[in-house]
Amino acid sequence: MDSSTPQFISIGEVLAPHGTNGHFKVRQITDFPKRFSAGSKIYIDRLPFSIEHSSFQKSGFIIKINGIDNPEDAANLRGKQIEIDRSQLKSLANGQYYHFQLTGLEVFTDKGEPVGRLKQVLDSPGNDIYVVEGKEGEILIPAVEDVIKLVDVKNRRIVIEAIDGLLDLNRKKAK
Repeated sequence: MDSSTPQFISIGEVLAPHGTNGHFKVRQITDFPKRFSAGSKIYIDRLPFSIEHSSFQKSGFIIKINGIDNPEDAANLRGKQIEIDRSQLKSLANGQYYHFQLTGLEVFTDKGEPVGRLKQVLDSPGNDIYVVEGKEGEILIPAVEDVIKLVDVKNRRIVIEAIDGLLDLNRKKAK
């Protein structure tokens, strides 16, 4: 494990209290919804909690954790990240990565030209979007096979094929 790997990984965010018994709504940001199952261990503010009850509704999960027993306590959690310990990560298939593994990687074209550093991964229905901070501003790169040619987490780099116009869309205009 290198020193840039976080110990805690965010899987959701507390949105708002729900009901009168300390339940709260959760915005899920994990591809593994079972992480919100009853009995699962989570962390909020680096403090461990156990999920006592969980239900899925069309707007997301409603959960109840140990030690939060009223709407006031649940309201105090609003906006806080729900995390898991890195040891709880599931293995991914070859060619799949967690967002935290990609953030900070240097991005280059297949011709060796530097594009910038991956700042954020945006989830979208069709494919993820890589937000790359370059010398001329942010560049949005679709995470699709036609564009992403190599992800090398060990050597901290991504190689893209800059399809026509991709990098030009975000270039600053000369005044």
